[in-house]
Formats: sequence, C-alpha cells, structure tokens
Amino acid sequence: MTNYVDGFVVPVPKAGKVWREHGALQYRECIADDVKWGKRTSFPRSVKLKAGEVVWFSWIVYKSRKHRDSVNKKVMKDPRLAGMMDLKALPFDAKRMIYGGFKVVVGF
Repeated sequence: MTNYVDGFVVPVPKAGKVWREHGALQYRECIADDVKWGKRTSFPRSVKLKAGEVVWFSWIVYKSRKHRDSVNKKVMKDPRLAGMMDLKALPFDAKRMIYGGFKVVVGF
C-alpha cells in the first residue's frame, strides 16, 4: 500500500466534500465517540476542548504526497471554499487544530 494520508484532529461544529471532486481518493469526517480525557494526553486535551465542542477526526487519502500537493493546490483555489480561507471566519479555532501528512505503512 503506497497511499498518502492527511489527518486532522480539530474541534469543529461540522465540515465538506470538495477534495473528492479535485481527485482525493477518500474523504472522511468522524465525530468523537470514545475519546476520554487522559491524565497527560488525549484527543480532548490536545485540542483544548471547550464546553459545547466535540472532537472531530478527519482524513483524506491520496495516491502519494505529490498527488496530495496537486489536489490541495486545486482545493485552495476552489471558490466554494473562499469563505473558509478567512481564519477569523472559520467555524472552529484553527490555532487548536492538529494536522500533518502521513505515509501509509500498513494497510489492508
């Protein structure tokens, strides 16, 4: 398996589908169901979860990092996301978002 994945852990109200239209292989948004507060570390701690928020974990699958970069370049220019590009208008606190690219090592 040689796919490349972007993963996001962020407290958000809800989010979208544009990546698939620009070539992403998969796009998933998952709401926290079993993520307890840890004593030292946990999903809620990592994003400084506040009352009324819930942790979302999202991921997007690409063919490779090069493919990811190409898709994201198109997505960032998509007019449907223009309103989301203003950091002050986001439906979540982007400063508490955790993200990064990951090379898939084990896959089924």
